[in-house]
Amino acid sequence: MSVVALKPYKFPARDARENFPAPLLFIGWEDHLLFAAPVALPLPSDTLFGALCTQVLPGTYGYHPDFSKIDWSQVQWFKSGQPWHPDPAKSLAENGLTHKDVIRFRTPGLNGLSGSCN
Repeated sequence: MSVVALKPYKFPARDARENFPAPLLFIGWEDHLLFAAPVALPLPSDTLFGALCTQVLPGTYGYHPDFSKIDWSQVQWFKSGQPWHPDPAKSLAENGLTHKDVIRFRTPGLNGLSGSCN
């Protein structure tokens, strides 16, 4: 839905990078409706992408019964809705991620609780 402003409104954006302890990264897990929306995590730009999978995401998604079954070598990644192939040995910044980027991951063979998203 578009918005039409009746008057000009000029003000500093409250979601600007400098207002957060680290750049925000939105991360969603496809076909897992236990999570209604992507999570927003403040992550330093120098965080290795591989550490995101092994150290960050377990604290966010680890309580889902499918999480421990993920084969990270088979995960399909998406950035802004397009297939994307991050390098786990490079940082978030080196993988081209910036403040408020959205990434999603799909786990082939794991389609929600008891296959509810088949």
